[in-house]
Amino acid sequence: MPLDKPYLDVPGTTIFDAEQSRQGYWLNQFCMSLMKAENRERFKADERAYLDQWAMTEDQKQAVLARDLNRCIQLGGNIYFLAKIGATDGKSFQQMAGSMTGLSEEEYRNMMIQGGRSPDGNRRIGEKK
Repeated sequence: MPLDKPYLDVPGTTIFDAEQSRQGYWLNQFCMSLMKAENRERFKADERAYLDQWAMTEDQKQAVLARDLNRCIQLGGNIYFLAKIGATDGKSFQQMAGSMTGLSEEEYRNMMIQGGRSPDGNRRIGEKK
């Protein structure tokens, strides 16, 4: 029986709930494997071959190869697991977050220092300001 999910109407936001967790299980397991140095080395040596060892969908594999973290999230990835990909690539969480917003690292940092994004246009569709 499907659950009522009123939180799905937040523009541009994917909520990591039980359904997302099930969808992204193997993607997130792959990410967690990158905690081990030998797995990071195997991944960097042949990314596609390493990904093919995981029961991920082709869309998930393509999103990882493209480093499209927004797409990875849509496909069930959890940002805290996906951060392992960034760390493997030598990127900070700030650099990753900036790439997800279309901002440079400096622009992203400055936006966050100034209080983050405006809530205008980022509330639930039915929510009052």
